[in-house]
Amino acid sequence: MQKLTVLYGHPTDIETFERYYQEKHLPLAATMEGVAKLELTRFLGTPDGQKADYYRMAELYFTSTEQMQETMSSPEGQATVDDLSNFATGGVNVIVGITENDS
Repeated sequence: MQKLTVLYGHPTDIETFERYYQEKHLPLAATMEGVAKLELTRFLGTPDGQKADYYRMAELYFTSTEQMQETMSSPEGQATVDDLSNFATGGVNVIVGITENDS
């Protein structure tokens, strides 16, 4: 599967980030057709108790590269990407990969 990973840096205000993320961004992302699976992670820290490099991660899975491109270039996909600047005050990195352990 094709995977789009969104890594969120630590926000300047966690409460504001979480409220916007839950109430606005995730519902907007849910309008994107073609996402086969979505996993959301909030990092707690490193195994030795240090602060994690990132605050949150969203992983969006697609059945093919073409499906990912179609979804992300759709009006809903573009609106979701454009929305990142409205709340991701800690910065955001978006990377693409292919899963190697599909079952």
